[in-house]
Amino acid sequence: MTRAIADLLDHAADGGRIAPDEALLLYTDAPLHALGQAADAVRRRRYPDNIATYIIDRNINYTNVCVTACKFCAFYRAPGHAEGWTHDLEEILRRCAEAVDLGATQIMLQGGHSPELGMEWYERTFSAIKSTHPQLTLHSLGASEVVHISKTSQLAYAEVITRLKAAGLDSFAGAGAEILVKRPRTVIAPLKESGETWLEVMETAHGLGLESTATFMMGTGETNAERIEHLQMIRDVQDRTGGFRSFIPWTYQPENNHLKGRTQATSLEYLRMIAVSRLFFDNVNHLQGSWLTTGKDIGQLTLHYGADDLGSVMLEENVVSSAGAKHRSNRTELIDMIRAAGRIPAQRDTLYRHISVHDDPANDPVDDRVHSHFASTALKLLPVTAPV
Repeated sequence: MTRAIADLLDHAADGGRIAPDEALLLYTDAPLHALGQAADAVRRRRYPDNIATYIIDRNINYTNVCVTACKFCAFYRAPGHAEGWTHDLEEILRRCAEAVDLGATQIMLQGGHSPELGMEWYERTFSAIKSTHPQLTLHSLGASEVVHISKTSQLAYAEVITRLKAAGLDSFAGAGAEILVKRPRTVIAPLKESGETWLEVMETAHGLGLESTATFMMGTGETNAERIEHLQMIRDVQDRTGGFRSFIPWTYQPENNHLKGRTQATSLEYLRMIAVSRLFFDNVNHLQGSWLTTGKDIGQLTLHYGADDLGSVMLEENVVSSAGAKHRSNRTELIDMIRAAGRIPAQRDTLYRHISVHDDPANDPVDDRVHSHFASTALKLLPVTAPV
């Protein structure tokens, strides 16, 4: 390890801000163990209680009809396709009730960009969920859905956000970020809004009192420099708003989609991204490791590379699993994963407040029903019908 890299790691581990070119140097050249040590030092300083968190939620995908036709997506069906579907309100409420029964505190309502769904549909749906299950936090949709609703209902972004909030939306998910940098984003999602527009919507939401998460899907052919540029774009907005609650990187899944599995981030690349993210995001509180896309072993390792959260048990997930993510877990296993990493497990809510801390293994509340449930039907690769 060169003196320059060692000094840079010490500077970042002590809480100093690093520039994008310095982050790129660490990402490509820093020894993996030293990089992880520096990131873990930042995590330990931020969270000296040694707790790592998880949440119980349900990701309800309300429609697979979508006009955006992202090349990495195996979930969507074009409007009019025989395999297209949209859940009615009764079905959505039934799934919410199941989630409550299993101890969920959060619902992530996400779906395709259907031309049939406008502002009023989202208002009715959110209002019904909130009136029926007021204990559920609606951490749902994302900037891409705001752009879509603004088109279908001819409304400004601010009005869409204001009305969603009034209907019951508590915070935005980081969905639709993928990669915000223009070149790779245009390749994988040519019909989706630009990265700059995604960030504009999030900044508007933060200003209107709706916080969000930020995400990154890595491994679709972007360069190392473009990966760091994605981080920089998010950090710049966070400097102005402080509205990104956490950062959640995950890896592209290569099955059943039109990228045809041509590239994918390795486990080591993912761990390096986790560590660099913790060092780079001096202004984002939480960092979530992904066991869903990388596997439970790598998910557990992220807790040694700066992550303080392992996300959700995921009572339901259909989008990423459609593209090949078949890792499953349950509450007991997630608690054991955290404990085996030398950390104290705690169930959290959407705001990262601790609901229960599992500091005594002999007295863990166990509900064997709380486990991942993914779509089991194999999905065929269907032709993209929208222009690309």
